Amino acid sequence: MTAMDTNDMLTATQLVIEEALQKLGYGQDMIDLLKEPMRLLTVRIPIRMDDGTTRVFIGYRSQHNDAVGPTKGGVRFHPDVNEIEVKALSIWMSIKCGIANLPYGGGKGGIICDPRKMSFRELERLSRGYVRAISQIVGPTKDIPAPDVMTNSQIMAWMMDEYSRIREFDSPGFITGKPLVLGGSLGRESATARGVAIMIDEALRKKGIPLSNARVVIQGFGNAGSYLAQFMYEAGAKVIGISDVNAALYNENGLDIEDLMDRRDSFGTVTNLFKDTISNEELLSLDCDILVPAAIENQITADNADNIRAKIIVEAANGPTTLEATRIVTDRGILLVPDVLASAGGVIVSYFEWVQNNQGYYWSEAEVDMKLREMMVRGFNQVYELHQSRKVNMRLAAYMVGVRKMAEAVRFRGWV
Repeated sequence: MTAMDTNDMLTATQLVIEEALQKLGYGQDMIDLLKEPMRLLTVRIPIRMDDGTTRVFIGYRSQHNDAVGPTKGGVRFHPDVNEIEVKALSIWMSIKCGIANLPYGGGKGGIICDPRKMSFRELERLSRGYVRAISQIVGPTKDIPAPDVMTNSQIMAWMMDEYSRIREFDSPGFITGKPLVLGGSLGRESATARGVAIMIDEALRKKGIPLSNARVVIQGFGNAGSYLAQFMYEAGAKVIGISDVNAALYNENGLDIEDLMDRRDSFGTVTNLFKDTISNEELLSLDCDILVPAAIENQITADNADNIRAKIIVEAANGPTTLEATRIVTDRGILLVPDVLASAGGVIVSYFEWVQNNQGYYWSEAEVDMKLREMMVRGFNQVYELHQSRKVNMRLAAYMVGVRKMAEAVRFRGWV
C-alpha cells in the first residue's frame, strides 16, 4: 500500500465520520475530537537477529477513543505498516464496536517488518519486544490487542506471556485470538468469515434471493476468503470465482472449494497451480449474485464501479470500495454491506473471548455461533433500517449507527 493510498484511506474515513456526526446533530467540537485518534504511540524495538546483528524495528499503537470502554484492535506485521494506516484502522474499529454495541473503543497496532523473511525465534523476540515497548498503555482494562495481517495465535501467545511476566500475574484477558489452551475462544479463527456469511444471508433475504445456488465471487483466498468460500460451498451456494495475489479462477458451474482449500499454501495462494486463469479485473466484473472483496483496499473504484455486475457487494476486506465507487454502485441499485458492518465478526468473537477470560468460564462453539449471529443480525437490521429511513447509503448509515454510542459517551463524560 502506498502513502497516497493510506492518506486517502484516512481522509475518506474522516469525511464519513464528519458527515455521520453532522446528520446526527453533533457540532464541530465532536467532529474535531472523533476524526483523529486520541493517542498514537510510536516505538523503536531493538531485536537481536539470528546472525548476531541487531535490527531496530518501528512499531505503532493507535487508540482512537476510550469513552465507551477500553480500546480494542489487532496488531499487524507488514512491510507497509505506517502511522496513517494504523490511525484509520483504529477509527474503523471504533465504528465496528459501536455497530455491534460492544463496550469498546477502537485500537490498532502494527510493526514495520516482513515476517516471511524472519525466523520463528526472531518473530518471538519481536513480539515480546513490542509488548515491552507498549506495556504502559495496554492491558485488559486499557487496550486489548488481537491478531491481524500476518499475525496469528502463536504471536498472541508470546505477547500474552510477555505481558504476564511484566505484570507478574497471568493475564489471559490482555489479548484475544490466543490458542485454546491459553484461554482462546472456540470459533475465533473463522469468526470474520462467519460474520460475513451471516451478512450474506441477511442481504440475500432483502433482495429475495435464496442462498441455495446463489452465485458467489470472492476476491482473496486468505483466512477470511477461504473460510467464507467453504461456508458458502457447504450452504449450497455456487462459488464461481476466487482470486489470490497472483490471479483468479472462474467456473460458471462452481469451483471445487474443498480441493482448493486442500491445495492452497499458508498465504492463501492456489492459482499458480492452474494454467486457465483470469485477471483480477475480470473477476470483479463477473455476473454474479454476491461479490465479496476479501483482499486489500481500493479494489472497487470510480474506474471500475460501472463494470460491477453483482446484485450485492459484501465487504470482507478493510476499505475495498472507495467513497465515489460506493455512490456509483448504490445509485445502480446494488446493495453494499460495508466493511465496518460485514467484517465485525472478528471483534465480536474477540469480545466473547475477553468475556470468557474475565469470568473463567468457556462456551461451546455452538454458543459462540449463536451469540455471533444474534449480534450481527441486530447490527445489520439497525444499519439497513437507517439506510431506508434516512435515504443514505449503507456505508454512511453504518457510520451513523457506529459513532452514535461513542459520541453519547463523550457527551455524558463532559469531554465536549
